Amino acid sequence: MAVGGSCRAGRRRRADAVALTILLAAAWPAPAFARDPIIALPATTLDIALTTLARQAGVEIISTEPGLRSVRTRGVQGALPVRAALDRLLDGTGYRAVSLAGGGYRVVRGQATRITKPPRRPAPPPPSPTEPARPASDIIVTASKQRIPLLRYPGSLTSVGGAPALQAQATGDVSDTARAVPILQSTQLGIGRNKVFIRGIADSSFNGASQATASVYLDDVQINYTGANPGLRLYDMRAIDVLEGPQGTLYGSGAIGGVIRLTSNPVNLGRVAGSVAGGTTLTEHGSPGGDIAGMLNVPLVRDTVGLRAVAYGVHDGGYIDDSSRKLTDINQVDTVGGRLALRVAPGTGWRIELSGAAQRIHAADGQYADSDTHPLEHRARFAQPFTSDLLLGRLLVEKNWSSGLNFVSATGFVVNRALDTFDASALGAGANPPAVVYNADNNKQLLATEARLSRSVANGDSWVLGFTLASARDILNRSVGMPGAEAEIIGVTNVTKAASVFGEGTIAILPNFSITVGARATTARVDGQPSSRPRSNDYVAGRSTRRVDPTVGLSWRIARRFAAFARFQTGYRTGGLAVATGVGRVADYQADNIAVGEIGVRRLRDGPTGIALSGSVSIAKWNNIQADLISRRGAPYTANIGDATIQTVEGNVDWVPLAGLHAGAAFLYTHNQVSGPIADQSRRDNRRLAETPPFAAHAELGYEWRAGAVTPRLAGSVGYVGRSVLGTGDLFDISQGNYATVGLSGGAKWRNLDLSVTVDNLTDVRANRFAYGNPFLFAFRGLVTPPRPLNVRFGIAASW
Repeated sequence: MAVGGSCRAGRRRRADAVALTILLAAAWPAPAFARDPIIALPATTLDIALTTLARQAGVEIISTEPGLRSVRTRGVQGALPVRAALDRLLDGTGYRAVSLAGGGYRVVRGQATRITKPPRRPAPPPPSPTEPARPASDIIVTASKQRIPLLRYPGSLTSVGGAPALQAQATGDVSDTARAVPILQSTQLGIGRNKVFIRGIADSSFNGASQATASVYLDDVQINYTGANPGLRLYDMRAIDVLEGPQGTLYGSGAIGGVIRLTSNPVNLGRVAGSVAGGTTLTEHGSPGGDIAGMLNVPLVRDTVGLRAVAYGVHDGGYIDDSSRKLTDINQVDTVGGRLALRVAPGTGWRIELSGAAQRIHAADGQYADSDTHPLEHRARFAQPFTSDLLLGRLLVEKNWSSGLNFVSATGFVVNRALDTFDASALGAGANPPAVVYNADNNKQLLATEARLSRSVANGDSWVLGFTLASARDILNRSVGMPGAEAEIIGVTNVTKAASVFGEGTIAILPNFSITVGARATTARVDGQPSSRPRSNDYVAGRSTRRVDPTVGLSWRIARRFAAFARFQTGYRTGGLAVATGVGRVADYQADNIAVGEIGVRRLRDGPTGIALSGSVSIAKWNNIQADLISRRGAPYTANIGDATIQTVEGNVDWVPLAGLHAGAAFLYTHNQVSGPIADQSRRDNRRLAETPPFAAHAELGYEWRAGAVTPRLAGSVGYVGRSVLGTGDLFDISQGNYATVGLSGGAKWRNLDLSVTVDNLTDVRANRFAYGNPFLFAFRGLVTPPRPLNVRFGIAASW
């Protein structure tokens, strides 16, 4: 049996008999309304075609017939019901599909009606909430790199469903997603500058040289390495998966908090398709904003070569005023970007993809306010803009065999350059100090390649073996001085080169009990170089790391849709060289490491209605924590601040009491205690990790129904974020958070047209999301980052 489109050889009635069993691959929680899956089958052999169809459509397909691998099939493309896709695939092959009583299909020999040309039929109406329920099937965790059924996956996982086309609702970045997913935390310096954390594994609130605790992947390519999340807009995404960490065995260094995997919609090789979406946003106490996006999918050679392009532009209106310069709405942000993917399916299970992405973010000014002035106002001598440029290239080669064997080779190259400007006039002395500007130019490059071989079979066994090579370069240049006359000050360059081999396997020692074991062996070297001669040579320019990160997991399927799991895993981050406090100084910082144990349960919904839930308890031991910090004078530095113990409890409930009505809720409770040089000299209450509120929760309720040819919908949500602090120690114990927001949305679909209205921050709350915005002012403890005031967005989308 194969999971998510793989297969195994069964008892052979002939030498070439093949048994195919494929389980559902879908996003969890299941949507209240099932949509016809997007099918993209190239011309190939029947065994591979059935494997691919099952994976794409999420349905069980069984066959014990001989000769499947010797039968050629034509391509099948489009948004089709599974039955229709099977009929087209099997047309003229001498096989037919028989529906199974428990759901799914069996492919058997029989007379199949040859269709020379599919008859024209009117487009089917949208599915009604009263239509019969489709049978539920197992969910596949493809991010595990082994296609493991979710009920056998020994770890916590949260999935945010995507869509096959652009939507009328607003589209943000990963930081915006964190607002509805309590296990995610994010700083709020601004898009392209926000750090994202998973389940309370948060080092600091400031951007610097240390490796990110959460690794973000676009398909198979990591797009971040050090510092902030690059803020890629999530247009045309199929799914967003959060694998809670550490994920050291499968994803290597830096994934100590976990992995955020963004999966884009694939190229459709069978038909021309497209969608456009746009909207305008009106903000109380602010300027209007707008967004527009488009997607086009074109088969260049039907069933063999195709192209998919996405382009977008977003203008976020400002709402912060500058009383010193007598300017209003200064914090406007403009984002433009796009993605392009070329897919080639030469046949016999091969897939080749070449893709790229580009995005530019320009923020006109800072989005912080001064607490001693108006809650939406600050004072600065000049503008403090931010610019980020992101470029990404990706090459993927994949091969699927009918035996269930899968080979993947993925190579990615990412360049991210960020330019920051801050008003550093507070460095001056006297009642009216001269204007001083501080500039930071951070250029990051990442080249990584991975090759892996995996297989999944019917009884739950699976394995993956692979290797990874990576090279990362992080260049920081700085300058300070009077505007127009800045002088360069010391910066650093870190070059990291790493090679690793990894393997993981899951063995079903009993039909409902599985054990997972694995390890990654890594050798890495980091070389640091100051941009100018430092005042002191008391640092290590290069250091090597060799380590093994093991994982052990257990999964017990207690009932058909209910399972328990336990897991132990480790991870680490490399050390490096960073600028230090004082003039012309640098210092090295050491690698840190983490070990996490967790136990949990999950229940999947049995059909389109019912309850799905998950919950877990975890404890983490984080040693030698590296953190990016700033001094009282605003100087950045990176240091190892000590050790921490982190306990968490999390839960997620997704309830569909009847077709069309959906309710969901999620929460995270966390407690941590830090010990080390900074914490031990601080008050006991101030020995906490940054950006980790003790409690965060989100709840939503929505209803969608049919009214003739129109499908209206209404939804509401409420979110709460508890109190957190900027960082560990008395200096960084500055309160933030402890607020709730309410949102409402509505819309209607008619044929291919989708209209929406979204109200955010309905109560117009004036909270402090982030107690930072300028490194040279934070020590005055008066900076706040308010949420965007009450705003309404009107959106429209069309697809064909």
